[in-house]
Amino acid sequence: MGAPVLLASEVSKRFGPVKALDKVEFHLDPGEVHALLGINGAGKSTFIKILSGIVQKDSGTITVAGQEVHFRAPEDAIRAGIATVQQHPELVPDMTGYENIFLGRETHGRGMLGRVDQRGLIARAAALLQRFAVPIDLSRTVAQMSAVEREAVAILQALAADDIRVLILDEPTSTLTDVERDDLFRLMNILRDQGISMIYITHQLEEVFEIADSFSVFRGGRCVARMSIDDARAQGVSLATMMLGEAMGEVFPPKAAPGTAGEVILSVRGLSSGLDFADVQFDVRQGEILGVFGLVGSGCDELAKAIFGAQPAERGQILVNGEEVMPGSPRDALAAGIFLVPGDRRTEGLALTRTALFNIPLANLGRASGKGWVLRRRRIREDAQRMTAQVALHPPSLTIPASGYSGGNQQKIVLAKGLYAEADVYIFVEPTVGVDIGARAKIYALIRELAQSAAVIVMSSDCDEVHGIADRTLALHKGRQVEPAMGTFSRDQLLMGGIMGGAHP
Repeated sequence: MGAPVLLASEVSKRFGPVKALDKVEFHLDPGEVHALLGINGAGKSTFIKILSGIVQKDSGTITVAGQEVHFRAPEDAIRAGIATVQQHPELVPDMTGYENIFLGRETHGRGMLGRVDQRGLIARAAALLQRFAVPIDLSRTVAQMSAVEREAVAILQALAADDIRVLILDEPTSTLTDVERDDLFRLMNILRDQGISMIYITHQLEEVFEIADSFSVFRGGRCVARMSIDDARAQGVSLATMMLGEAMGEVFPPKAAPGTAGEVILSVRGLSSGLDFADVQFDVRQGEILGVFGLVGSGCDELAKAIFGAQPAERGQILVNGEEVMPGSPRDALAAGIFLVPGDRRTEGLALTRTALFNIPLANLGRASGKGWVLRRRRIREDAQRMTAQVALHPPSLTIPASGYSGGNQQKIVLAKGLYAEADVYIFVEPTVGVDIGARAKIYALIRELAQSAAVIVMSSDCDEVHGIADRTLALHKGRQVEPAMGTFSRDQLLMGGIMGGAHP
């Protein structure tokens, strides 16, 4: 295998009283795909930010290709041969693939206007594709591309710098379908064959055995284990147990006992919105969870937004506790007792530059205010502290900007907003995207707890998630509702209903 291409020794980092990394030991071999695992708050994100030059280590050493390096900015990491593709790549939708790849590194032609040399960009992109053989048309705009094609553009953008040896991929499959994920893995195999070493961060543990050569587990700010995939298979290792440091119990909480559901809280009748979905109808009772399974383009996201007033419905009825409400805005929905945990927490669920203390009371300003709409600051802080404790936010700080938290902990802040809302109806869209196995179990338990006093809907493109958490299920396929002939779907029937529009055995 040869000497490691990347070696970290006794790397430590503190943020005030919080020890994020504690003498981490890590190495990456040439041409290796290495999975980096750990629950939210284990130190993975901090370690990757140090390797990317975003955060500076307090102590320890890092060497690349045998040379000790010191990063004060991302440019230093790139010059040393380390490139990172973030979980949410920042691409310009209206620009072509090749324009995005060389954004900020364009070649300019002569002339007063300093126009970009388009031919030069195309030639450089062609050379890059010849090296890495990525099957993609870079002449299209990013807005015209699929999710996996956008990921490929971000990867090529990272590799466009000279002498990149190490590529860091942060949760690259979190928003991909199974087919797109397989396409990404083919691309990763191409890069591996070209000698690119990759650090692959994921919470999808089943993927580790499919694509990685080895893995490391972070826990409590330390690297507690490193193992090859072959050895892990031979020993029957449980990745979840290694991440948690204890045996993993049932991820999903017990379902409601048959016949124990209370009165109908939410009724949806013949709801339609253009081409997105049509004639959707269902009831949700207190004490139960309704699961809705649908792939990208099924209409699930649009349905959730229509109920929440963020997208207009052309016809139909929405009733809460027997009274008709047709929210024209999220404000109307919140006033009617409807709360949405959106699928894209970064753009739709949080003010990322603001703290948890700012974000949490936004869901219920009436509760946050006293007479004359004056904010009750002490009460808000007490409530926010109680709710962040309930969702197990880590670190448990109310003063860190939401952007400073891992994806899983950002989701916990959105959940704390939901608790603060004291709603009658909760709609969760993709509630555990980018969330580790341990946090997932806590989120499912919280969803079940909310269902004791509210109507709860979970919409997800993860069939196992919907089937595991819900008491009743239905599927959406191209905007059309698919229901079981009787009772509820089996797991396979639910999957077929969402994929093909029919509940096949």
